[in-house]
Amino acid sequence: MLAPKKVKFRKRFKGRRAGNALRGSDLAYGDFGLQATDRGWVTARQLEAARVALTRHIKRGGRVWIRIFPDKPLSKKPAETRMGKGKGNPEMWVAVVKPGRIIFEMEGVTPEIAREAMRLASRKLAIATQYCERPGVEHHAS
Repeated sequence: MLAPKKVKFRKRFKGRRAGNALRGSDLAYGDFGLQATDRGWVTARQLEAARVALTRHIKRGGRVWIRIFPDKPLSKKPAETRMGKGKGNPEMWVAVVKPGRIIFEMEGVTPEIAREAMRLASRKLAIATQYCERPGVEHHAS
């Protein structure tokens, strides 16, 4: 699973998720993409499950890029613990996703296979997404 090797601070604030994605909203590498239409946190587990579903469907054909990285620690307090006594320990890593952000990109497969692979991957994520395609893409595997 994806996680940073080292971070400056162990625990982070929750933050605000207003606005749309300022960058990472255009296809940069591949011909097909999965774009977020909703805002939220995508955990490292969700991202890995989506990647596995995507690569299994394309049967190791083509190339896949992951455009987000879970670099935000999410802390949790133990069950049945009283309030207070500070912030909980870091439990998981999440990526902050805003509307318009490209999550996955792919090339080297047909548009039909890419669409189905992206649909399978989107079912593993906790946010709403849409399939996007580079304009003028050829309708055969390159």
